[in-house]
Amino acid sequence: MQTARAAGEYEGPLRDILHAFKYDGRRSLAGRLGALLRAAGASLLGDADCVVPVPLHPWRRLRRGFNQADALAQQLGPRVIHPLWRARATRAQAGLTAAARRRNVRGAFRLSPFLPRRLRRRRLADGIVVLVDDVRTTGATLNACAAVLLEAGAREVRALTVARATLVQPRRSG
Repeated sequence: MQTARAAGEYEGPLRDILHAFKYDGRRSLAGRLGALLRAAGASLLGDADCVVPVPLHPWRRLRRGFNQADALAQQLGPRVIHPLWRARATRAQAGLTAAARRRNVRGAFRLSPFLPRRLRRRRLADGIVVLVDDVRTTGATLNACAAVLLEAGAREVRALTVARATLVQPRRSG
């Protein structure tokens, strides 16, 4: 992934708002969070061919009721496409080390079996793609998704998130 941008730090009020949006199902917050993303990512979105939300595993999406990355992507302007498929369920990334996060998402994403070839040729092939998610910590999920998009022919993949979190390393006892 060549460029990554976040609207703010994952702390204080922004963290609280993201939790309400993601875990309490406050979908009405998508518009305001999307406005933050548009402002922070204007230079990333300006010449983009499409926006791609990070997919949730179907079971997690069913339990949550919506994909927060998709709700954010819908607010950004460029056409939203869904070329990625979460091929297997993964553990939540929270609480994992950077290496464990990379292992956790390795092989978790692939091109969607529902992606029409025409859409792949028109939007992905040699295109500029903006990948959208709510929070970036180590970038493991975004990098795993970007690798699939680049392999599918994207010229450039940029990442845009609402917040950037600092990875807190677990303490070792002893």
